[in-house]
Amino acid sequence: MQNPLTTGSSVFRNSIILGVFAMFTVGLIAVTQQGTAERIAEEKRRVQMSALTQILPEDQHDNELLNDTFTVNDRDLLNLPGPAEAYRGREDGEVVAVILPVVAPDGYSGRIDLLVGIHADGGVAGVRVTSHRETPGLGDKIELAKSDWILEFNGKSLSMPEPENWAVRKDGGAFDQFVGATITPRAVVQAVYRALQYFEENRAMLLELPQEEPANG
Repeated sequence: MQNPLTTGSSVFRNSIILGVFAMFTVGLIAVTQQGTAERIAEEKRRVQMSALTQILPEDQHDNELLNDTFTVNDRDLLNLPGPAEAYRGREDGEVVAVILPVVAPDGYSGRIDLLVGIHADGGVAGVRVTSHRETPGLGDKIELAKSDWILEFNGKSLSMPEPENWAVRKDGGAFDQFVGATITPRAVVQAVYRALQYFEENRAMLLELPQEEPANG
């Protein structure tokens, strides 16, 4: 017959071992998740910085874009799920362009994150995709690395083309679509147009212009 004291000691020892193993496993998972999150955040920042310099090259501003940020939080036009960082480009202290975060919620495979640069005169400085899940070989042509389609937006504005032409050609608009993929470019075109609308409605704030004094009645 087993000694009850010996059995109890064995159970206790095994419990301790299992407890230590569980703590080690949880700790390892936490460290791995933290490291992964940091790598993802760093990669996202790298992609974003690359996009910023492509949208607004250094010869078009004299400030550090990453150090001249402000927060936007607009669900109606920018489709942002929460506060997000935007950027101002300056020359001699004057705002010459802004770069806005924009979400196209209706891509073929879901959300498409964009940065839309807009000059002070309302013309598009450039558009870059920072995150998407579109189909490789089809919808991923919104990436500059895959095609130059995204460059079609350069120089466009709310009035060029006319509002009714801010659509892909299949819908009677001025922008190309991809062979076998219309939903993705359609979503991006509409997102860029909404960004221009947001800029127009908030021009004074975005460009840090003096607010007009109300007229005395």
